[in-house]
Amino acid sequence: MRLLKAFLWISLAIQVNLSFGAEAYPSRTIKFLVPYAVGGLPDIVIRRIGQRLSEKVGQPVVIDNLPGAGGINAGQALINLPADGYNFIFSDSAMLSITPLVFSKVPYDIKKDFLPISYVAKAPFFLAVNPKVPAKNLEEFIQLAKSKPGEISCGSSGEGSLHHLTIEAMQIAFGIKLLHIPYKGTGQSVPAVIAGQVDCVLAAMPSLAGFVASDRVRILASASANTTPLAPNVKPMGQDVKDFDYAFLLGVIGKPGTPQVAIDKLNSEFAEIVKEPDMIQKLALIGVEPVGQGSEAYKKALDKDAESLKNTVKKAGILPK
Repeated sequence: MRLLKAFLWISLAIQVNLSFGAEAYPSRTIKFLVPYAVGGLPDIVIRRIGQRLSEKVGQPVVIDNLPGAGGINAGQALINLPADGYNFIFSDSAMLSITPLVFSKVPYDIKKDFLPISYVAKAPFFLAVNPKVPAKNLEEFIQLAKSKPGEISCGSSGEGSLHHLTIEAMQIAFGIKLLHIPYKGTGQSVPAVIAGQVDCVLAAMPSLAGFVASDRVRILASASANTTPLAPNVKPMGQDVKDFDYAFLLGVIGKPGTPQVAIDKLNSEFAEIVKEPDMIQKLALIGVEPVGQGSEAYKKALDKDAESLKNTVKKAGILPK
């Protein structure tokens, strides 16, 4: 009797699998939750890529913005949706790497409740200074900071932001002491460095590019392990410090149990879309470089990012709120 029941369960599982595989995927609307307001970087990226995805698969792609609490609102919403291959989150890595470090209570388990699906793109940060700062490159900036410990001010997008943690990582890696000045986003921090209210800032390329062209700000380095195609002539900090790599990792997050056919299809489509010449150009305009890799690569990148940020938070003595 037990053998018969086991056989029936196995048969049922096979039938469910076959029925999903037989149905062309996708056969209906795909939804992406975005844990930020309209106009944020992940929102802009998925709206541009999502339109192309819709054209390629012949199904609607819906973007649903659920901002708040460092991604917690969107995370809870996804947990309550079925893992049917039609419900996902599109986010930067902060939701997975930073939120568990800076919030004392997170109502889910990052490892158990979420599944990295597709590593779509990344947005590197850049160290930029006001032209009056007497440093023409990264080496001169480090020397200047060492000669004036705690006097060189550097703006970020707020306490606990990736911009802030990158500043902390710079101090640890290069043995310097900067004066961190938190702002409410790069909409405030970049104008502050232009006005000379702070000496330096960590920001993405779109926030800086126009000011670079008018010589109102000077980029000294990227916070990357390798040279970024967004600024091929800018030195990466990882050239001097092994494994120094701080950027927003942009990708698709699902739930465990998501059908493999859906994972494979999305990985294939995203990889093709972000490598299209027109899309590469569109992404470059918003400071994003294409990646187009699958689940394993995304998981590996997220794990490395989380471990690096965990060490930075610990060494910097940042306590969760």
